[in-house]
Amino acid sequence: MVGLTACGSEKSDDGKAGEKTGDKSGQSAMSPLAALKLASQRTDQKNSAKVEGTTKMGEQNSQMSGSMDWANGIRANMSITQSGGAIASSPIEGKAMDARYTPDAMFLNMGDEFAAQAGSGKHWVKYDYDVLAQKAGPSGAFLKDQMQNNNPSRSVELLLATGKVKSVGSENVKGVKATHYTGTVKVSEIAKMQSKELSQSDLDALQKQLETSGMDTETIDLWVDDQNLLVKKREQAQSNNGSYDSTVYYSDYGTAVTVEEPTSSDTVDFQDMLQQ
Repeated sequence: MVGLTACGSEKSDDGKAGEKTGDKSGQSAMSPLAALKLASQRTDQKNSAKVEGTTKMGEQNSQMSGSMDWANGIRANMSITQSGGAIASSPIEGKAMDARYTPDAMFLNMGDEFAAQAGSGKHWVKYDYDVLAQKAGPSGAFLKDQMQNNNPSRSVELLLATGKVKSVGSENVKGVKATHYTGTVKVSEIAKMQSKELSQSDLDALQKQLETSGMDTETIDLWVDDQNLLVKKREQAQSNNGSYDSTVYYSDYGTAVTVEEPTSSDTVDFQDMLQQ
């Protein structure tokens, strides 16, 4: 689920000039912080985009592609393929699964084999964000906040919030000229920067969980095109469970996105499934 979240407060410009790249966007005349602030605003205003990316968490890998809309909460249609790690040799390894995201829940189509083995004949599993927040404590509350409020512009805001970001120069991203920015964020501060609705006690408990995991910092790289839109994001970190490396590409901003919840007759709630 976290793979969807593209990723805060904003800090003032640091006054340093960004590296000149010769593009027409005007970013070369701005400091990195000023350029990213503009990118955050323009990206957020577009409301939707096509998305594709890969994520590696320890031994587990996943690929996703689809489209998402963040105009009024997060809505998305995705195809997700996973392999390795905890799902190695499982019935779903290497199989593309349809996922649908609404402001309240995620729905994952586990396929015919799952429906037969579960005995219910139902293909879709529903992950209710409120239930996750109640059952999983601070980490569940954080996940709920991310799934309901996150969008591409928030990954830009997260880097802005550090107050320390630099321009790497101009690069080509799938045929599009873009300016590359990079920065490092302390993991203990990520939850506070990203979350909108978590209480201070939840934030404190979550930060302790993150620190216990062995993560210290996360490196964030962003690529912004000459329209001041985010076209690529990469996040990297190390933990006791191995490396985390996620890369996401954004394109076709403003694309139409329609998400329909699966029928209740073909859906089983994740919590009910665990109890059974």
